[in-house]
Amino acid sequence: MDEEAEPDNLNVNSILAQEFSEMLQVLSSQSPAILTKLCQIMPSDARRNINMDPSSCSPAAVTEHIKAMLEYLRVANHADCCNFLQSMCILCEGIPMRLETRLMSVAGYANNVSENSSPCGTDGKSSSPPSEQQLIKRPRIDHWENYIAAVMRLLQRRWERLSERLVREVQPENVWVRLRTANRGRDRPDQTPGSSDKGGRTPEPDGDYGYMDSKVTLETFLQGCAGKVTVLVGQAGSGKTLLMSCLGQQWAHGPGPIPSSYLFVLQEFRQLNILSHPLSLSELLFRHYLPLEGGNDEKSAIVDYLLSNPEQSCWVLDGYEEFSSKLTRQEVQTELMDPEQPLPVADLISGLLNRRLLPGCTVVVTCRARDVMDFEGISDKVGQLQGWEYHEIKEYVDNFFQIKGHSATKAIGVQATDLLLSSRHLLAMSSLPALCNICCICLEHLLLKGEDQRGTQIPEETGSGRRRKAREKQEKGVQIAEGGRGEEGSIGESYAQSRDQGGGRTWGEDTMMDGTNGRGQIPSTLTQVYLTILGAFLNRDPNTRGCPDEPKTTPQSFVCELSQLAWKGLEESKILFMEEDISQDVLEFSVRTGLLAQVELRREDGILVNFYRFIHLTIQEFLAALRIMTSTDVSDMQLKKRFSLRTRWTTKSDQRTVFTDSLHLYVCGLASPHCTAALVQLARTSGGTGGQSWVQKRQTLVLKLLKNLCHSNTLTGPKILDLCHCVQESQDNQLAKQVVGTRPTLELRNITLLPNDIDALAFVVNSVGDNGIGLDFRACSMELECLDVLPSCQFIHYLSFRSRKYGDKFAKKLSSILPKFTTLKKLEFCGASLTTTGAASLASTLQNCPNITEINLSDNNLKDGGIKHIADIFTKPSRLVLVRLGRNNSSLEAVDYLIGKMSSCFNIQHLNADGKKELTVTFFQNSDLNRHITKSEPTISLLNQTWSKPKMQKVAKSLARCPALSVLDLSNNSLGNKGLKKVLDILPRLSNIQEVNVSNNGIGMEGVVMLAGALSSHDNLTQIHISHGDRDQVILKFGPDKRDDKMQLKMFRINNSSLMPSDTNRICGRLVLCRSHFELDLSHSSLPDKAIESLVKILPKMASLQRLNVSHSITSTAGALMLVRCLTVSQRVTSVEIAPQIESFIHFASVKTEQASCRLTRCNLNGEHLERLLEILQQGPHLSDLDLSSNRLEDEGVKCFLDSLQKLKITSYVNLSNNGLSQQGLLDVASTLCMCNSVSGVEVSLGAEEKCLVWFTQCEGCVKTLSVRESSLERDYLVRLAEIVSTCPSLTKLEFKNNLLQSDCIEDFVKLLNSSQRGFSVSIEERWIRSEEAVSLVCRCLGLSSNIHTIRVHNNTLHLSLMKSTEITSVSLVDCAVEGYQLASMTSIISRCPSLTELDFSHNSLGVEGAEFLCSVLPSLPNLTCLSIGSKEACVTVVEKLSEALLQVAGIKCLNLSGHVISDTAAQTMTQMCPRLKSLNLSHCRWSAAAGLQLVTALQLCVSLEGLCLDSLQLNAESSVCLGQALRNINSIRSLKLNKIDTVMGPSKANGLLDLLAAMEGLTRMEDIELDSWRMADRGIEQLTRLLPMWTELRKISLSKNLISDQSGEKLLEALKSCSHLEELHLSSNSLGDLTAARMAQVLPSLTHITVLDISENRIGHEGSVSLSKAITCMKNLTKIHLTSIGTSELCAVAASLAHCPLIQDVGLGWNNCGDEVAVELARVIPLCQKLNRIDRESLTGVFLEGKGPWLEPYARSGSAAFQAVEKQSLPQ
Repeated sequence: MDEEAEPDNLNVNSILAQEFSEMLQVLSSQSPAILTKLCQIMPSDARRNINMDPSSCSPAAVTEHIKAMLEYLRVANHADCCNFLQSMCILCEGIPMRLETRLMSVAGYANNVSENSSPCGTDGKSSSPPSEQQLIKRPRIDHWENYIAAVMRLLQRRWERLSERLVREVQPENVWVRLRTANRGRDRPDQTPGSSDKGGRTPEPDGDYGYMDSKVTLETFLQGCAGKVTVLVGQAGSGKTLLMSCLGQQWAHGPGPIPSSYLFVLQEFRQLNILSHPLSLSELLFRHYLPLEGGNDEKSAIVDYLLSNPEQSCWVLDGYEEFSSKLTRQEVQTELMDPEQPLPVADLISGLLNRRLLPGCTVVVTCRARDVMDFEGISDKVGQLQGWEYHEIKEYVDNFFQIKGHSATKAIGVQATDLLLSSRHLLAMSSLPALCNICCICLEHLLLKGEDQRGTQIPEETGSGRRRKAREKQEKGVQIAEGGRGEEGSIGESYAQSRDQGGGRTWGEDTMMDGTNGRGQIPSTLTQVYLTILGAFLNRDPNTRGCPDEPKTTPQSFVCELSQLAWKGLEESKILFMEEDISQDVLEFSVRTGLLAQVELRREDGILVNFYRFIHLTIQEFLAALRIMTSTDVSDMQLKKRFSLRTRWTTKSDQRTVFTDSLHLYVCGLASPHCTAALVQLARTSGGTGGQSWVQKRQTLVLKLLKNLCHSNTLTGPKILDLCHCVQESQDNQLAKQVVGTRPTLELRNITLLPNDIDALAFVVNSVGDNGIGLDFRACSMELECLDVLPSCQFIHYLSFRSRKYGDKFAKKLSSILPKFTTLKKLEFCGASLTTTGAASLASTLQNCPNITEINLSDNNLKDGGIKHIADIFTKPSRLVLVRLGRNNSSLEAVDYLIGKMSSCFNIQHLNADGKKELTVTFFQNSDLNRHITKSEPTISLLNQTWSKPKMQKVAKSLARCPALSVLDLSNNSLGNKGLKKVLDILPRLSNIQEVNVSNNGIGMEGVVMLAGALSSHDNLTQIHISHGDRDQVILKFGPDKRDDKMQLKMFRINNSSLMPSDTNRICGRLVLCRSHFELDLSHSSLPDKAIESLVKILPKMASLQRLNVSHSITSTAGALMLVRCLTVSQRVTSVEIAPQIESFIHFASVKTEQASCRLTRCNLNGEHLERLLEILQQGPHLSDLDLSSNRLEDEGVKCFLDSLQKLKITSYVNLSNNGLSQQGLLDVASTLCMCNSVSGVEVSLGAEEKCLVWFTQCEGCVKTLSVRESSLERDYLVRLAEIVSTCPSLTKLEFKNNLLQSDCIEDFVKLLNSSQRGFSVSIEERWIRSEEAVSLVCRCLGLSSNIHTIRVHNNTLHLSLMKSTEITSVSLVDCAVEGYQLASMTSIISRCPSLTELDFSHNSLGVEGAEFLCSVLPSLPNLTCLSIGSKEACVTVVEKLSEALLQVAGIKCLNLSGHVISDTAAQTMTQMCPRLKSLNLSHCRWSAAAGLQLVTALQLCVSLEGLCLDSLQLNAESSVCLGQALRNINSIRSLKLNKIDTVMGPSKANGLLDLLAAMEGLTRMEDIELDSWRMADRGIEQLTRLLPMWTELRKISLSKNLISDQSGEKLLEALKSCSHLEELHLSSNSLGDLTAARMAQVLPSLTHITVLDISENRIGHEGSVSLSKAITCMKNLTKIHLTSIGTSELCAVAASLAHCPLIQDVGLGWNNCGDEVAVELARVIPLCQKLNRIDRESLTGVFLEGKGPWLEPYARSGSAAFQAVEKQSLPQ
């Protein structure tokens, strides 16, 4: 504190002159009321001259008046000056204590203050007379100053006691603090003292510290802490308490961070824990800090001054981690706490911190890192106390051994230093001062032990006086706890008591120190180190080292009780123990050895009490771990509860604890076999049941718990690191392998790493072996010393460093160790602070890392120079794959340098430079390089670059020097048209270029014209894609240079653009010069009519144009018609497909074409447009087809078109679908059959899917057809349609389907029909034509028309065959649900038809009534030759009833009895009629063995039989032999169907089938043979191949569902060569393969009549499908092909070959898993297959395409979507 001036020695005027500026500052800050009162105190003459009115003057004017006032006082008389200064001290607020003391001292205690003044106190409300206030303020200041002086003496004595035991002088200017971010409450008022409050040091500006890595000295850290809450964070034993005592000493001695004028209050939380009752601020200060001998007036004066000047106090609160209560979180409040009200101590502390008590005071709190969260929103500044560094530790160790004064001790000092610095564990411990002291004691013991054994004499140190002084009580009247919390002080004290005593070895030496492995060696684990430390302390007990005659006290029992005490404290979260907690002998032993230290604390009644604590928390935790591992008192459940990994991240939810969380580490270490012996000895000493087996069981449990943690996949980085420490302590290599077994990379993120952490990692990582592992140090704080240890981690393949904390120094250090990682493949040093210097260091090292494959240096500050350093090593690491250099503040110069490297470094595959994001270089791997020995194909992407003309030119030159460049991406670069020209200029030099991307470069129409010219002039430029949509796209693609190949197809595509007529002319003008064939794509663009007109005019000049794509670009009908005019302006047009707003194309041929195709849809053609179209079409060439569907022509437009139909030159068809036709329009279309001779057919449907097709033929006299579907024809229109049909002599076929025609309408229609001599067929399908209605309809039709030649109802369709002047010859009711009794109505009709030759009632339910009907009519049909009554249901009576009647009709030659049951009687009767039969169908019949034998035997008599069907019959051995004999006798058979024959012959079944084949040898007239499901294998096929050459008339052969192998199939195909008339070949469900397919490619082209080919369900591969495609290409008459499930999905070639089959109608490719490529090929082929009406695709059951080819064409666009649309179409047959 500043020295006070005596009044007698100083002149008041001179003092006023000296303090002029500070007084001016104080007075300027006062209120106008106080300034007015001070003016009134001035003499009257002075008041008149100054004339100040503060309430009405400006601040500047007031300042001038105050200056005048002070100037007057500088020369005024002594009395006036003293009077003014006294009044100023009483009236003014905020006067600094130093200034106020000096002014009051010089002014004295005179009472001559002006009577007119009424001064106010500090609160401005006091009404006391001025003399009274003056008398009050002066004594209050004196009491305050006296109390401060007493506190100074207290703290100085405290520091003297502490400093006596220090090994190393405490220097705050050499203590380092790392700043942490302080989360300060936003709404808390800033109460930093103003400039008037002067301290010992200049305060720092207010502000939060946001840089976690900023490091300052403690002295600097505490500057500017006045008026703030400052938190100092440190580990246990880091010296926080000692530093706070030093801070108090600096305050007392001055100068220091805390001004000497402040009151310094040092309180420890361990002392505050004892205060359980509420107390006031005064009681806290005078009862529990520094009691006063004075009375209450003195205390009140001090408290009053403190409350009036709270900013002049500093409260140091030490050891918050020991506080048993939790700070209460308080909202920001303006209401202050009452300092006189007794409150719990926690509320008092919270009030201080939250500014509700003594607002503006300075508060310094010390705590652990995990407790910082409690000060969130409260603290203004937070600092982390740093541990000692290498040189500080060395200095301490040297000092420790030097101050002992013994020659022996000094001699081992150097050795001790070397040992400590070489031990990772001791070095890590020694970063904390308290543990450093412990380590020194341990080392001294270890090293002196050897000296003792050699008899070295160590003189006893004198120091008993100092030890006694350290134990003395404080003097009476100054009572405060001594010793503080500084662990090293207590250790030093205990050490001084018992350091040098003689004696021999103890239990600690025999058991605990085995881990040292001899003198001068340190144990390998932290646990073993603590075992050694414990042994060292135990060995210091003089009672265990006495003379041999005295009984020795073994320390095992003491250790057991201490471990029990430690465990109890851990369970109760207690670190301070009272004397009654410990037995007296153990207490004395522990104090003598230094394991326990004494602490004096004051109880609430003021009495000092001794407490005891372990010298360090880790010692307590270690002893507790010993208890866990040696005592049965600790259960397994308690162990599991305490066993958990520690995280270094702190959260608000963390449970508070005073301990260091090291217990689990020691438990893991004690589970090591190295500690078993010591544990067993201790367990036996404890008196429990524990022995070796129990200890080993407990060790096994610990290892099991550790193993479970090793397998956990939810551990964060800090917990993984802690797990590594645990595994290292256990020294279990199997556990280490399990840690890394499931973690290919150990991610250690956002934690502080120390060298011992890296050492623990090394133990775990080195267990991985050759598998390799990665280490990710993201956002970790890591000192350079850690890198010295890192190479001990072997098998590292991946290293990642991501943090701004890593800079050039770190990189330089890293560079020195990288070559040691021989397995390193990937290095990441990104998101750091690397510059050019660091890059140079890394580059020099990376070239010596032969296995490195990936380098990531992105997000640094390398700039161009650093990138160049890295680029220079590209050729050195032979396995380099990828280098990332993005976000490094580089420019285009670095990119240019990398491009230059590409010309010399042939291993560079790709350079990607995104100016805003990335800069990556990809390299060819060794295998790729081997493939690219002769030709490498590097690629470059330069995106978002900042270009200037010089830079562009420079980069262009560099690019030109890379002839091997294959892909160049220059998108997003604002090149513009000029930049594009520069790119085009260098294209000729890029001989290997395949693609150039210049998208998003602001290229205008001028650039587009340049690109069109480039396509014409550059032979290797094949495609240009331009799009001006949301994202401008300009892509150039290149192919091989085929300048002589004019058939090379190029592409110029410009989409999403607005093209004006001038643009069209300029672009097409350049394309005219293109010599190669090309396609012009203007789709998805805006093409006005004028632009289309310009385009059409220039089209004839583009001789190489093959296709024009204007899809989604036509917006008007006029524009569409202009494009149709291409048919008249160019003779190369092959097709025009125009549909506004959808796909539109114009195709061109290379030469003049004979005919073209035109499709104009969705154009809304009105009368004017239709006339214009017809005019164009009449002037154009011949049209193969014309599609005008979906144009809203309606009846009028269609009629207009049909009127001009004869003028149009159309050869195939016209499509008028979806034009709104009515029934009148239907009649108009049907009339074309009469009006136009070239019209061959009309198909009309007025249903939901309106369709209208007109077919043409070029043959004269062709037959004509009319199909009307779903048109709901009214009676009048039906009549008119009958008239049209009747007047068309060439019409041969009329089809009605689902037209809602009723029976009477059908009858009227049939009545009106006139038939011609050549015949006429009518089919009418309606759902109601079934059962009785069908019978009735047949009867009425036969009664109405005499021209009916045949009548047939099949299912629900009526078929009529009309012929003029003819009689009925055939009546059929097939599969139409007719019952036998319903046929009775036909009896009279049938009886009147004697000319009937055929009756067919198959697949109905005839029953007895039906049989009786047949028996009644058969005799009246003398000309009947064919009778068919095949049945779906087995019926016994029908054949038996009919058999006699059949004998009566001698003319029946063809008989179908399939599905019936033939009794023995019926069989006997049928044998009589067999000789006259020519065709017999007995398939699926059932009979007895006898009946079957009779019938088969009777077949031998059928010498005229031409057709025989015996499908699905069972033949026994005898019947089979008879059948063979029959086949030998019947040489006339042309059709033989023996499918699914089941011969009951046992093992000789195969021979029986072979016999049947042999029996066919004489059937030389065979035309149709079916042998499905015979299970015929190689022998059967061999037999069959001998027969085939004789069957020269064969037209159909079916061998499905047999066992034909690929080899047999090949032979079968070879034999079929002689069957030149073959039309159908069925080989499905066999085992045919590529050999058979290859033979098909040779044989089938010679069989020119084949129409059906079915080879489904075989095993044909890709090669076989290619062979099939070759065969199909030559099969011009093919109508049906089934390739379902043939074993390959690669059917593109097959699909393409269908284009050569003009008659194809049915295609089956299902269940082959065909991809879209097959679908696309089919879509291309469909338009060429005009008769195609069915496609069976992937797994689609029953979904077919039905209809003519034109219906398929609109869907033949692309991919599966096309087929999805087509398959759902329901099209006419």
